Amino acid sequence: MYDLHDNIKVARSISPLTQTNDSTAIVGQIVDHQGYDSAEYIIPYGAITDANVTLVTLLEEGDDAALADAAAVADADLLGTEVGATPLFTDDNKTFKLGYKGTKRYTRLTITPASNDAGAISVGAVCALGHPRLAPQSTQKT
Repeated sequence: MYDLHDNIKVARSISPLTQTNDSTAIVGQIVDHQGYDSAEYIIPYGAITDANVTLVTLLEEGDDAALADAAAVADADLLGTEVGATPLFTDDNKTFKLGYKGTKRYTRLTITPASNDAGAISVGAVCALGHPRLAPQSTQKT
């Protein structure tokens, strides 16, 4: 079996949360890609209890550390699609993924619910940074 452990860094994007009766955008942390040549966002969902809710997944990129230059990632720089990484209200307890192959230093994931007025959304997200320019990456806590 190959060693994935020493060849990735996992960065927190969205701390696990349950958003109840609220359609406020869930904005992830800015992830710094310096020293890595690949990235995969992993987005696990728990219960999605509002039958009217719709969700939109957005990945932004930029070279400014605060993402003052944030722009939506072009489809050509995604592995998978934002629509494919977006659950329906019937997708309880499923995990989605969205890859990034662009050239910008920073990315940020945002999940925006609409009509989340009678239920809850449980979600979190991490970004697995891979193909390090300097390996092994043995740090377990980031």
